[in-house]
Amino acid sequence: MENNKFADLKNGVQEIIDLIANKKAKEANNKLVEVSEELDELLDFAEEDEDLIEISKYQVLLNQLHQKIIALDGQATGTL
Repeated sequence: MENNKFADLKNGVQEIIDLIANKKAKEANNKLVEVSEELDELLDFAEEDEDLIEISKYQVLLNQLHQKIIALDGQATGTL
């Protein structure tokens, strides 16, 4: 699998983190959906164990970021 794909994922994750830091929950969630779709596509075509391990790391990270976005959105609406 091309390292470019993982580089794109890394950049997308960084963008999500930046959006969370700037308290832009909706934009962060939209980007998270986009990156998740890219990750799903990589998973569909992954053949090597190394790629599957790398993909699983990104899945865990995206799940954690999703929880941060939910918490951020709750703070913004006062529902936490």
